[in-house]
Amino acid sequence: MAVVATRDIFVRANGLRHHLIARGSPGSPVVMMVHGLAGQAHTFDAIAERLSASHHVYCLDVRGRGESEWGPADGYYMNNYVADLEAVREALGLRAFSLVGTSMGGMVTMNYAPKYPERVTKVVLNDIGPEIAPAGLARIIEYVGHAPKMFEDMKAVVKYYRENYAPMVEHLPEEQIATFAKWNVRKSDDGMYVWKMDPAIRSGGSSAVPELEPWDAVKQIQCPALILRGANSDVLSPETAQKMTEVMADARLVEVPGVGHAPVLVEPVAVEALEAFLG
Repeated sequence: MAVVATRDIFVRANGLRHHLIARGSPGSPVVMMVHGLAGQAHTFDAIAERLSASHHVYCLDVRGRGESEWGPADGYYMNNYVADLEAVREALGLRAFSLVGTSMGGMVTMNYAPKYPERVTKVVLNDIGPEIAPAGLARIIEYVGHAPKMFEDMKAVVKYYRENYAPMVEHLPEEQIATFAKWNVRKSDDGMYVWKMDPAIRSGGSSAVPELEPWDAVKQIQCPALILRGANSDVLSPETAQKMTEVMADARLVEVPGVGHAPVLVEPVAVEALEAFLG
């Protein structure tokens, strides 16, 4: 089967235009990848390219990020993200997929899988669980909520990522940090670099709570699950990760050495675990 080139796809789903990056051959097992709170689809470029040799891989820009349409300011909450994902699946005509979620994307995965069990074959929860350690939560709120509105040049953008996303990127070469950073901004009409994200997300979005209590959500996931934890994570504690393996039907835990929240899935241990798990 010939591999189809990387392509951008736009679908209308749950009232908004959503963007996805697709790689691999239609007809292969499908993997859907969902990024974190302040991320976007290109976060997964390296691992998606690798997985596309054997899978049909979609990387989603969650509403208000990347090339997806911005929604109402009060519409950035978990139940909406779950509804978006189901509407995207339907629009793409996919029967089922494996779900890979990093951080917030993992929370979307934890809430989607119990609600649509027939749609999910496997789940990967990347450095996220039903409980978020207070120190990590405070750090995320600080850098997401108080990010500069614009930057003079890409050097300033890369410097920001090196300093504020250190647990995630400090183990990466400088050129990989630059690649990671560049997709999160665009050049405005006045020549400044601004975020490709709705400012309403940084202000906290909606206070709506998910339909499922977090521990109930993971307990209801019946398909095989892979839990990845950055060994230095301040978001997913070792105790929470271990408890997840005990309460979930079929879960295995892999720690990624030398990285905090969250592995970017280029780390050898993470790549090996993903390829073995997804098959």
